[in-house]
This record gives sequence, C-alpha cells and structure tokens, in this order.
Amino acid sequence: MTEIFIGFASALWLGVLTSISPCPLASNVAAISFLSKKITHPFLVFISGLAYTLGRMTSYAILGWIIINSLLSVPQVAQFLQKYMGKALGPLLILTGIILLEIITIRLPGVSLSQKHHTRLAESGAPGAFLLGFIFALAFCPISAALFFGSLIPLAHNSKVGTLLPFVYGVGTGLPVLLFAVAIALGVTSLSRWFRKITKLEYYTRRITGVIFIIVGLYYTGIYIFKLF
Repeated sequence: MTEIFIGFASALWLGVLTSISPCPLASNVAAISFLSKKITHPFLVFISGLAYTLGRMTSYAILGWIIINSLLSVPQVAQFLQKYMGKALGPLLILTGIILLEIITIRLPGVSLSQKHHTRLAESGAPGAFLLGFIFALAFCPISAALFFGSLIPLAHNSKVGTLLPFVYGVGTGLPVLLFAVAIALGVTSLSRWFRKITKLEYYTRRITGVIFIIVGLYYTGIYIFKLF
C-alpha cells in the first residue's frame, strides 16, 4: 500500500513539475489567454480552459499508457527491461537530474501549429480547445521530456500500478493550468504577478528535484552496477 501511494504521489509531483516548467507553463498561459480573447462569457472561458487542460492530461496519459503497455506486451522487451532496468535506472536518473539542473541542454524537435490552424481551433469552442491542449502536450521541451521519459516511464515500469501512473501524471500536469484558466475566467488582474511567482518557485523546486534525482541515481548505480551496498 505504501509503495502504491509513493508511486501515485511521485507521478502527481512529476506532472505538476512538468506543468510549471518554463516551456510548458508559458505555452499553457499563452494558449488559455488566446482562448479567452475569443470568448466573451466568463463561464465559457472556464469551459474552454477546462477542455484545454483535459486535452493535455489525456495526451500525456494516453502516450504513457501506450509506451508502458507496449514495453510489457513484448516478452523479449519485458525480459530485457526486467534484467537490465535496475542497472539503467541509476544513470537514467542522474542524466535526468543533470538536465533538470540545466548543466547540459538538449534541443528537441517540437510539434507546432500554424497560426491559421491555431485560430481555427481556438474559435471552435471546447472541442477545439481540447484538441489544442492535446497537440500542445506533445511539444516536449528538454525538461518536460526528461521528466516524462526519464522519470515517469521508468517509475511506471517498476510499479505494481504502472499503467495507472501516466493518468495520475496527466492529472498533475493539468492542475496548475486549470488554476490559470479559472483566474483568467474570473478576470484576475494580478495574473502576471502570480505567473512570475510560480516561475520563481519552479526554479527552486526543479533544482531540488534534480539534486534528489542525482542522489537517488548514484544510490541505484552503487547498488546495481558497482555492488557497493
């Protein structure tokens, strides 16, 4: 029971950290702000923001679920991971921590929409906002890719409830975005000030998480590779 709780809590935290990372957070706020300009009624702004948030959550959840089930459904791959995942986990966590600390930077190809398609989706109401969020979630930046592929997927693979963790991660990615959608719908004038505070908070939480990942990665490396413990 404790292992399951830790798995859920870790997946939720990774999702929240992904959502407040600079690249996803900026695109989320920009997208919801753009959506709000196309709608005059505050309630409809909230519905549109909620649909956008659900789109991002669904995208992350489905992608993670497909990857985990694909790995487990192929016997050769499952046996390989079962044999070598412990050895690979330590270096993988160390690499993820290094990326979170921005010691190294990696450029990734992104998913983008033309202004024409962006506007068309924004003007199509909640279904368009949902699809917009679904597509934007696939535009991984180095930090979000490190958290998703380098942390969530190994965590889910080693967990008894692994197939559920991508959905929990998706919920985590949606919570801060939904708060911004509510704030915009309510016409909060100090939104930019809160944006700066969250960005500053993300700076420290990401670095703390990065240090923890490196420490845990060194521990796993010592256990599974160097047999030190």
